Amino acid sequence: MPKKKYHFAVLIEQDEDGVYVATAPALPGCHTQARTLAELDERIREAITLCLDVERDKNSIPQNTFIGVHQLELAV
Repeated sequence: MPKKKYHFAVLIEQDEDGVYVATAPALPGCHTQARTLAELDERIREAITLCLDVERDKNSIPQNTFIGVHQLELAV
C-alpha cells in the first residue's frame, strides 16, 4: 500500500543564541531545534512523522490550515 503524502507549513525562527527552532502549527506540540538549517530540516521531518504516528493512532490526522505569515513592525 503506497504511503499517503501530507503537506505541512513549518515556521522557522532563530533564537537569541543562534539556534534554529521549527514548529509545525497544525500539529500542536510538534517542534524541534538545531544549530544548522540542514539539521533542522531533518529533525522537523522526524518530529512531524512522530506526531503523525500519534494522530494516526487517534484516527485524527489534522488538515493543514496555514494562511500565511504577517510581519509587524512596532515602535515601542
